[in-house]
Amino acid sequence: MISGNYPWGTHDYLYINKLNLNTPELVDSVRINKSGKFKINIQSTEPAFFTLGFTNSEFITLVADPGNRIYVEFKGKRLQNEYSVSGSEESEKVRMLDKKLGQTIIVLDSLTSIYRELVEKGDNPGKLAEIEQLYTSRLNEQRKHNINFILDNLTNLSAIKALYQKVNENTYVLYQQRDLQYLKLVADSLGRYYPGTSLTRTLKENLEDELNQMYINNITQVADNIAPVELDANLEDINGKRVKLSDLTVNNYVLLSFWSAESHECISNNLFLKQMYSLYHNQGFEIYQVNLDSDESLWKSSVRFDELPWVNVREDDPSNPLTARIFNITTLPANYLFDKNGDIIAKDLWGRSLKIKLGQIFD
Repeated sequence: MISGNYPWGTHDYLYINKLNLNTPELVDSVRINKSGKFKINIQSTEPAFFTLGFTNSEFITLVADPGNRIYVEFKGKRLQNEYSVSGSEESEKVRMLDKKLGQTIIVLDSLTSIYRELVEKGDNPGKLAEIEQLYTSRLNEQRKHNINFILDNLTNLSAIKALYQKVNENTYVLYQQRDLQYLKLVADSLGRYYPGTSLTRTLKENLEDELNQMYINNITQVADNIAPVELDANLEDINGKRVKLSDLTVNNYVLLSFWSAESHECISNNLFLKQMYSLYHNQGFEIYQVNLDSDESLWKSSVRFDELPWVNVREDDPSNPLTARIFNITTLPANYLFDKNGDIIAKDLWGRSLKIKLGQIFD
């Protein structure tokens, strides 16, 4: 059920569309009564995206599970300006995504207007370059925001929203070719957690078409020449032996940890990890630790000095840390926790939080 309040009296009806990725299908409409209240029951046997709005350009997006009782309170005449939603955690996440994107679009539109004015005047090339840099910087900030959201919500349908957000009609937030990995990651993850649902089936079926739109150029040709992107690592340990992360997750819960021997915080974290490793290693807890130091000898001596007992590997080329980029590592230390199926179940657990999580798993 979807109900709410729109007390502005400027429209009689709200229209509900079911979204199959980006394609809306009209489901029903609901009349707003004189006091601004509305209520409608939506028949759905599986989780789905819905839009609630007045037109195809003025609407909000909701994520509804069967049995959800969603309440929406509109706080302005324009639906997207400000509203609150309860009864659906996924819908709240979508609201925050849209709010962040709306703020970015305002800035980008303003920069575009300034740029056009400068072009019309035909002077000040230095100012044009500055505007271009500001535009690119803000767009990349939004892109990083969406990537972090996706990695934090791999098992949630709201991750699909983060994949398909646009800053304008022709440009997706995830606009770079290497963002293919996030599309594949979400499709694979949701395929496990929501098997058989029409939304995840369509996500997989239409992935190539959506990529064509996202990257504008002929992504099909590019994708044919790109090896499938997996959240895995295959790096050398201190003895020169290559070890694959995925080999460890077959029978273990694995903490993928990124660190530097030059970071005091990383060293302190390692000492705590030794305690956790001692407690739970025999029960199926493993650590796969990736070092990002440019100095190979410093890495090896640190591993030996601190007697780190787990798998410790190093990027093949620390100046171009491919594994760290795949996992969107921007600060150290950082970690992901994988279950025995190789699925990410937590991110950046430290101290007490990690101890509690491991206790829930093993105790």
